[in-house]
Amino acid sequence: MKKLLLLSLSTLFFIACSSDDNSQPVYEPAAYENGILITNEGPFAGGSGTITYISDDYSTVAQNIYKTVNGTSLGNIVQSMGFHNENAYVVVNNSNKIMIANRYSFESVDSITVGVDNPRYFTTDDGAKGYVSNWGDPNDNTDDFIAVLDLRNNTVSNTIPVAFGPERMVSRNNKIYVAHQGGYGQNNLISIVSGNGLEGTITVGDVPNAMVVSGNSLFVLCSGNPNYTGNESAGSLVQIDLSTEQVVNTYNFSTTEHPTNLTMDGTNLYYTMDGKVFKLNSTSIVLPGSDIIDGFFYALEAKNGKLYATDAKDFVSKGSLKIFDLATNTEIQDFQTGIIPGGIYFNE
Repeated sequence: MKKLLLLSLSTLFFIACSSDDNSQPVYEPAAYENGILITNEGPFAGGSGTITYISDDYSTVAQNIYKTVNGTSLGNIVQSMGFHNENAYVVVNNSNKIMIANRYSFESVDSITVGVDNPRYFTTDDGAKGYVSNWGDPNDNTDDFIAVLDLRNNTVSNTIPVAFGPERMVSRNNKIYVAHQGGYGQNNLISIVSGNGLEGTITVGDVPNAMVVSGNSLFVLCSGNPNYTGNESAGSLVQIDLSTEQVVNTYNFSTTEHPTNLTMDGTNLYYTMDGKVFKLNSTSIVLPGSDIIDGFFYALEAKNGKLYATDAKDFVSKGSLKIFDLATNTEIQDFQTGIIPGGIYFNE
């Protein structure tokens, strides 16, 4: 009960009902707290990406919430989103900007348009710094960087040059681990960065596309080079000891198997491959694991015994979010989203 009270107080906004001295302040919950937020990339050729909200009790679904609140669109393409305190940082890739809104009301707070170039993903350290991966010119392998943000004034305070194709990032112990999927090409590195700059790199499998932290381990899912490159390579799951920042285990798929979308709930890892969701026990990994759900999913997140999976359908029509009960591996909900639902976030 105490936890719920603290959460509520931290996410309410004040509305004065009247100027009467005897009037009491009235607090109302913000519209988009306690729910699931879906970033929808939007049409590739133009238009704007959007954000969908689904309440935790599944009773409310709201589309295009940023425009609903602010009257303006986010831009093209809504690549991803991250949180810091009460703010949501929405990375708008083609428009070269970070749109900042209150994560509970989605009222616009600020934007960052200087110092980012083809931005991809956002994360934070344990302090007041944010980090955004940037491709720069995707055809130039020498201009990629991590933008360091001062979250007190929402400006880019520093840039850290890194190897080409930086994508998803995770934060641990004031360090940021960056997966270099490779942009328009392929790469096989994890960069280690902090506010002080690039601290080192770790070589993993080809095309690292997703990461999760479990205890003192960083699990990196690598899809391998695709067939069309003419240099096809096997996917792999790489385990890194974060205390030594060394690879301790590499589990290899077959050459033609290319896994994506790693997520974790408890001790179980989940990923997608060949139109199926697979489950692995992280304490005794044997590939490929158990296939538990059929479906070609674009994004995947597991939490509290449920699996959340987006279906981008034909990539021009509105997509959907499907929710599965992992106790039975059965679908329990299906909600419409915007076009190309690419990210799933829990707004607590």
